[in-house]
Amino acid sequence: MGSDSMDAVVRRRAKDVSGGKTRLSSVATAIRLLKAFSGDETEIGVSALSQRLGIAKSTVHRLAVTLVSEGLLEQNPETERYRLGVGLFGLGALVRQRMNLSTEARPFLFGLREQTNETVLLAIPSQTEIMTIHNLESRQAIRMRSDIGVLQPAYCTAPGRAIMAFQPAEVVDDILDQSLRQRTPKTVTDPARLRKILDQVQRQGYAIDDEESEAGMRCIAAPVRDASGRVVGAVGVAGPVQRLSLKALSAFVGPLSETTEAISVRLGYHPRSGF
Repeated sequence: MGSDSMDAVVRRRAKDVSGGKTRLSSVATAIRLLKAFSGDETEIGVSALSQRLGIAKSTVHRLAVTLVSEGLLEQNPETERYRLGVGLFGLGALVRQRMNLSTEARPFLFGLREQTNETVLLAIPSQTEIMTIHNLESRQAIRMRSDIGVLQPAYCTAPGRAIMAFQPAEVVDDILDQSLRQRTPKTVTDPARLRKILDQVQRQGYAIDDEESEAGMRCIAAPVRDASGRVVGAVGVAGPVQRLSLKALSAFVGPLSETTEAISVRLGYHPRSGF
C-alpha cells in the first residue's frame, strides 16, 4: 500500500472516530438538556438552555426539535418554551412498575423457595423476550441457574409463555412471526402448536417448559397482574429433570398460584372481581 493510500485510510479512520465522538457528545448534551428541567422550572426557552448548557442556540434548537419528535419534550405554543414530554412519563412508569413488582414480590419469592426447595425466579416482558429480575437459587447441589438481567426467548420458557398467553394478539404475532430457534431437541417452534400451548396456558393459568429452553431442566410459571389486571411478569419454579418429573412439577401449581396471586394483590389486583 502506497503512502498516499495509507494517509487516506488514516484520515478516514480519524473521521470515523470523530463522527462517533460527535454522536456520543450529542446524546450526552440531549441528556443534560432533559435534566435542566425541575419542579421549580418546568418550562425553559432556547436562550436560557443555551446559557445553562454552554452550547449554541442552534444546537439547543436542533436537539429540542429531535426530542419533541420523540415525545420527550413538548413546546408551549404560546411562550415557545420547552417542557418535558409525556414520553418521559411513559418511560418512568415502566421503571416504576418494574421496581414496584421487584420490591413487592421479593418476600413472597423467598417463601416459595422455602416451600419448593427449588430455584425461584421472577421475569418481566422485554419486547419479544423476557428478562429475569430476581433469581433465588435452590440450595440443592444440582439446580437451575438464571442470571439476572439476561434476556431469554418468550416462546420456549415457562415464564415467557405465562406472560405471552395474556398479551394482545399483535404482541403474540410479533413473537411468532420471528425465526424461532430450536434451542433443544424438545423446543416447539411451530407457530400453530405454540398458539395451542398458549391457549392452554390461558385456560389453566400456568405454563410449563419441559426441557424446551435448556436440556435437563424443567420449569413451571404463572403470571403476575397489576392493578389494571394486566400481566406484568411471571414467577417460575425450576429444577433438574432428575428431581422434577412432570408430576412433581404439577405439585407446585398450588403454592405457585398462591404466590402470584399474593404478589398481584400487593400490586393492586383484585382477583375475585377480575380487576
